[in-house]
This record gives sequence, structure tokens and C-alpha cells, in this order.
Amino acid sequence: MTAAQGGDRGALDQLLRRHYDRVHAVCRRITGHDADAADAAQDAMIAIVRNLDRFDGRSSFGTWIYRIATNSSLDELRRRKRRASVSGGPDDLAHTDISDPTSTRRIETIGDHMALDAALRGLSDEYRLPVVLRDVADLDYAEIASVLDLPAGTVRSRIARGRAALAKALAPQTGNQATDPERPSRAP
Repeated sequence: MTAAQGGDRGALDQLLRRHYDRVHAVCRRITGHDADAADAAQDAMIAIVRNLDRFDGRSSFGTWIYRIATNSSLDELRRRKRRASVSGGPDDLAHTDISDPTSTRRIETIGDHMALDAALRGLSDEYRLPVVLRDVADLDYAEIASVLDLPAGTVRSRIARGRAALAKALAPQTGNQATDPERPSRAP
């Protein structure tokens, strides 16, 4: 890190290569789309290089780059919304994931990446960001609080609620209304 800050291109290259896969994974889970994740990860890498001299060590380097990756992903989501509202044409189909909305009901395990991506896209940023930073980036609660500029208690709460929403979205549907706590059962 110190060598990269001092202008050592080899150290900078090694630093970026070491963290790229994790940055991309965070961007992928936040944006929910491969092309947007690639753009966000690239923007994050550029921001890391441009701002490396501003890293002051108050947090870990990993926490710092995850904050940059999170912000780059949110910027990409905002750009996606603007593109969709401006063009509204057939090009939007290339950027829109078209899938069977009931497909997640048939998924039997959380390990299915497509179902997890769809469920994550269904979460608001408020819940998706802390869940991704905890479960994909493997940050601890204090680091997530630092990245998102939130109190640790709020982070814990949002992770718990986000995970509960994911579990509900990924739960197999049995057709029995009594299994859904949100739906009251009807007497015969």
C-alpha cells in the first residue's frame, strides 16, 4: 500500500489485481447485472487509483475500497435509471434482465446464483448494501458501518431484515397459505 502510494506502478498493479475480484463481486451483487457490475468495478478501480493519495489509514484498505465500490455501484444504478427513462427504446431490453418472476419460487437452494441475484435485486438499497457487504465482501459490522456511514446497530438491523426478506423471496412456495406469515389463513 505504501509503495503504491509512493508511485510504485508494480505495487499499484498488484494491489488492484489482489482486490479486483472482490470489488467486482460486490458490484455484481449491488447492481444485479453483469454489464453494470463491470462498469461499476472499472469506475471503482479508476477512483481507487485517482484517490490513493487520500487514503489515510483511518480504516482498513479493504473497507476503503468497498466504500468506493459501493458508491460506484450506486452511481451505475442511477445511470441505468436515467438511460431507461431517457431512451425508453429497444436498447433498454439489452440492459434489462427478463426473467420469469415466479422462477425464484421453484428454486430449492440459496446456492442458485440466478435466484439469489433476482432476490437481491428485489431488495431496496437500504437492505441490499449491508447484506452484500457482509455476506459477499465478508466485512464485519463495524467496517460496514464505516462504509455506509451508519451506526453499527442500524447495520445489524438492516442485515437481519435484508436476510429475512431474501429468505422469504427464496423460500419454495407450497401453495399452502398457512405457510406464509403475511397471509392470514381462511377458515373452511
